[in-house]
Amino acid sequence: MRINKYISETGFCSRRETNRLIAAGRITINGSVCEAGAEVEPLDIVLIDGKPIPINHSEPVYLALNKPIGIVCTAAEQVEGNIIRYVNYPSRIFAIGRLDKASEGLILLTNDGSIVNQMMRSEHGHEKEYVVTVDKPVTDEFTQTMSRGVEILNVITKPCKVDRISEYEFRIILTQGLNLQIRRMCKALGYRVLKLERVRIMNITLDHLERGQWRHLEKEELELLLAKLQ
Repeated sequence: MRINKYISETGFCSRRETNRLIAAGRITINGSVCEAGAEVEPLDIVLIDGKPIPINHSEPVYLALNKPIGIVCTAAEQVEGNIIRYVNYPSRIFAIGRLDKASEGLILLTNDGSIVNQMMRSEHGHEKEYVVTVDKPVTDEFTQTMSRGVEILNVITKPCKVDRISEYEFRIILTQGLNLQIRRMCKALGYRVLKLERVRIMNITLDHLERGQWRHLEKEELELLLAKLQ
């Protein structure tokens, strides 16, 4: 099993955070510093900062946070404004995916590493919905080009749903999550993002969740979310 999958499934941290630990040389396998993409066998000894990975015996936790601007989606303790310290949940959790520091809105947190890959892989087609404000009027040409796909990071983005809300505002539904994707797409078309808010992940929405607040997922919405991941 790949090392980042192995560690994420312990609930210690996400795959993304595992990659950061690997890059920092903080993970060892059988006494050797772990390299990116390393495989773990059943009897291997995996240590983080020289210590065994804590076994997660806690009940599964699934939280929705309405992230404010300025909060960073990392578990790195040295980062000011990191999301884990902000939520201050009594047991270990990590963010599923990320919103950049300048963006706001819905992000999910959990200690269930088994669902992260299912939610994050673009080929699974799970929707994420955003409301975006830009610095120039939103034209039909803009929405049509965005929806067809834009070249960023040497790839063409997947087709997506884009609708104009008002003169400077549009709604976009993505099924992939390239780095700073919406901001880069807008920039490629000569627009600058002034505000970016994620309002939905799959069936989970921001309804009744004030900025900066978090809540546990309700039983019915969690059941539907997990069913969609099967």
